[in-house]
Amino acid sequence: MVVAVADLKRQAAKVVKHLASDYPDAHCALDFKSPLQLLIATILSAQCTDKRVNIVTPGLFTKYKIAADFARAPLPALEKAIQSTGFFRNKAKNIKACCQAIMDLHDGEVPQDLDSLVALPGVGRKTANVVLGTAFGIPSGVVVDTHVSRIAQRLGLTTTTDAVKAEAELCALLPKKEWIDFSHRLIWHGRAVCDARRPKCDICSLNRICPRIGVA
Repeated sequence: MVVAVADLKRQAAKVVKHLASDYPDAHCALDFKSPLQLLIATILSAQCTDKRVNIVTPGLFTKYKIAADFARAPLPALEKAIQSTGFFRNKAKNIKACCQAIMDLHDGEVPQDLDSLVALPGVGRKTANVVLGTAFGIPSGVVVDTHVSRIAQRLGLTTTTDAVKAEAELCALLPKKEWIDFSHRLIWHGRAVCDARRPKCDICSLNRICPRIGVA
């Protein structure tokens, strides 16, 4: 069944309203004090929980403070420092190369545009959107992680499992000013209520407007 865009936008507006009421203070769960720290933390969060990343990063950021520190770091030392986040060899390689590129191309500062960010080693659209939205307040797109993807499908806002396509569809349905908060709030909702295996539909504020697509 094809749903009219106007209907989808109305549905999205209802979702935005409920989420804003439920999670007015939703924010990124990764701990950081600078755009570079958020960039590194987001790279580390791939296939890893934010909780684990937040355990690793205090020591990491004490030892490596600026992009030049990461770029100069011996790869074995960097690998050891982030080992518990999983896939540490690939992550260490990407972090080192990413920070070298930041030094070479951006005078040691994290760039503030999507094209420049996704051109960095180890940085995709999701990571770039996280950094731009959370560190700089720039709504470059909707961050589509596993929570956002799952819940957006359940709510009927998208039918695709492809993150890039889902992002484009969600951006078309939401006012640009909502892109950043929408992601944070949907992620919080996914962790607190709309669980992947056992969604708590009986206590969900979205219950009346959710078609529960794909929910057994």
